[in-house]
Order: sequence, then structure tokens, then C-alpha cells
Amino acid sequence: MIDEKEFFRWFKQAEHNLRSAKSDAKDGSFDWACFKAQQAAEIAIKGLIVSLGKIVKGHSIFDLLKNLELFGFAITGDLLKCARKLDKFYIPTRYPDAIGLGSPFESFDSEDFEVALRCSETILLFVKKEFENVKDN
Repeated sequence: MIDEKEFFRWFKQAEHNLRSAKSDAKDGSFDWACFKAQQAAEIAIKGLIVSLGKIVKGHSIFDLLKNLELFGFAITGDLLKCARKLDKFYIPTRYPDAIGLGSPFESFDSEDFEVALRCSETILLFVKKEFENVKDN
């Protein structure tokens, strides 16, 4: 049984974060755009887990997908590859001491965002499809 209301509460926030990421990218704030794309994927996955009545901890998208796998969801290699890419945007996009010299806003560009956006959209699509499958069964 899935809590649809709870799922959509989380998923709508994930979609909002992704729209906000696109807006930041248009303004050239690729550090924040990449971080928000990561957040969108993280929140979408957490929403699915929480709506199943499970406890969720952590911020690693890779680990969150592995948790979904433990709950019986089929996680592809492409999803895990995207998770690894998005996990790299969690800390370095925000903290100057996480990237070496310079600041995060100087270290991320449109190519980074293209990767983050593609991977985030892939994960949101996966989560939405899996929600529909669980809801219908």
C-alpha cells in the first residue's frame, strides 16, 4: 500500500527543485543549478520510500537507489551511473573547501548542468513510473 498524498507532497517538491535548477542555469549559477538537480532526484526517491512507510536516511542517491532495490524495485546500471554523477554535486557545489582552489560558482559550468539535468530527469521519470506501478498493484 502506498500513501499517494505523501508521495505527491515529496514529488511536487522534487519537480519544483528541478524547475528552480533550470532557472539558476539560465542565470549562469551552475553551482546551484547542479545542486538543485541533485536535490530533485534525492527528494523524489525519498518521497517514494517514505510513501511506502519506510524510514529513509542519508543523501547519497546511489545509496537511496540501493535501498529501493532492497524493497524489490529493479534498479538499472544506467540509474546507478546517474546516481554516481549526481552524488558528486551534493557537497562541492556549495563548499569552497570541497573543491580545492577557487569557489563553487567558478568551478561548475553548463556542461556539468547538462549532465545533472539529464540524470535528474531520468531519476524523476523512473520514480514516477515506479509510483504508478505500485499504486496500480
